[in-house]
Amino acid sequence: MLATLVIGLREGLEAALIVGIIAAFLKRNGASLRPMWFGVSAALALSIAVGFILQAIEASLPQAAQEGMETIIGAIAVIFVTTMIVWMKKNSRGMKKELEREAAAALGSGTTWALAGMAFLAVLKEGFETSVFLLATFQASTSAGAAALGAVIGIAAAVAIGIGLYTGGVRLNLSRFFTVTGIFLVFVAAGLVVTTLRTAHEAGWISFGQQPTVDLSWLAPAGSVQAALITGVLGIPADPRVVEVLGWVLYVVPVLAYSLWPKRLKLAGRSAQRAMFLAAAVLGAAAIVLAVAVPMGSRPDLPSVVPLTRGGTASFQPQGDSARLVVAKHDAATFRLTGPEPTSHEGADRSWTSTTTTHPTDRPASLDLDALVQLNGGRIPVGIDPVRAPGPYSASWTTTTSVTAYTLGDGLVDASSRARTVVTISGGGLAAPRSFAVDGGRGAWTVKPAAVAASSDAIRAALASAREAVLWKLWLPLVFAIAAIVLALRGIRARRWLSARADAALHSDSPAAAPSVPAAAAQPTTPTDVARSTAS
Repeated sequence: MLATLVIGLREGLEAALIVGIIAAFLKRNGASLRPMWFGVSAALALSIAVGFILQAIEASLPQAAQEGMETIIGAIAVIFVTTMIVWMKKNSRGMKKELEREAAAALGSGTTWALAGMAFLAVLKEGFETSVFLLATFQASTSAGAAALGAVIGIAAAVAIGIGLYTGGVRLNLSRFFTVTGIFLVFVAAGLVVTTLRTAHEAGWISFGQQPTVDLSWLAPAGSVQAALITGVLGIPADPRVVEVLGWVLYVVPVLAYSLWPKRLKLAGRSAQRAMFLAAAVLGAAAIVLAVAVPMGSRPDLPSVVPLTRGGTASFQPQGDSARLVVAKHDAATFRLTGPEPTSHEGADRSWTSTTTTHPTDRPASLDLDALVQLNGGRIPVGIDPVRAPGPYSASWTTTTSVTAYTLGDGLVDASSRARTVVTISGGGLAAPRSFAVDGGRGAWTVKPAAVAASSDAIRAALASAREAVLWKLWLPLVFAIAAIVLALRGIRARRWLSARADAALHSDSPAAAPSVPAAAAQPTTPTDVARSTAS
């Protein structure tokens, strides 16, 4: 509630100030206020509509898409509040004069509709920012009702203060007001950064930096006042993760430093210039150290020989675009594998297959009716009439073996074999040969589940390590590098400004630089002199 109250108060007061200054200017110049109120009403209606439309769109999306949209709204809200803090830091003192100057230029065009357009755009900007920021805060809040009440109270207070400023009944140090509320909003926006990073993970956009850091449940028990302040207002969860802590720190430190930087210490000064270059050098060095020193994730060390459930082992031997799988049981067998095909089975990235057909010689060449019934699970096979075809039958056997192997690199993650034996009988009174499958599981084997689980765990650990390496070796150095470039460019700009100022001061103090003014031109020119010159 407190966060939305401050947001509504601050954003509402900005809009109220703009409207109040324009209204006072119009009233002072005897112009009608009706066009301005029309623009303000249209902007308010459009801002409210934007908030409801965004909420309706989000509610119609599936869960993962809702998390993604919350991430986008949160990121936009953070950008809005940051630009608002920076802008008010620079312009809070001179906002009234600047607005009156623009209002005078607009009124000079001969119509108050130009001022109505100014009011519309100003209120629309503040209203749209407020809608997005409040929507993001509602999503992060534990109580939507309390958050909405806080926003209403804040906006109502802003309108009341704006009316008081307009009528002269309220005097407010705007610079100090925006500084204090700006500091509070820095921490609110930092909480939105944390919430945005969490929804991005839940949407499947961020997979790194998800290790737990500290347990804050002791500091903010559920339902306590501390929880309402820390979690509800500042957006800090009880179980912050690594990437969330990094995001919070990387946002709060620079933005809070900018907000608290004394105005008397100009950023263009020589000391500030040296500080910028020093900070840029430190950040650049940190980016280089992280990018070079942090190791990249490596493939797990997987075995090429794995144990089988029914005894024996299976070994994988890659051979270019094909491979061999050698199975050593009571009798050895070698399968030539083709592929590979992409897969995600147990963490493997490639699957290989082999299909072989054999005609076993250890099977009987003749079957009587009893043996046939036994092979068929105790039932007479369909299509066999024991009266007309009592047997015995001639039998021919065909076994088809299908082998599938799953690998990552040259390591064998999992493998299995399925065998299907078909017997074809003839004679014994049969009008035509009959075929049916028998012993479906004979000769089948798989890798031991414990070996598969060990390989899968090793793959998951390696993938997690690689994901963390992306955070520390790529993203964090990239953030440091961007910050270093920005600070370096700001320092170069400050140096050029100081150099130009020194040159201007040097030239202004030089007698030779003073322009030569003719004696006649140095005298004041009167209308009479002008008339005489024109006549001659």
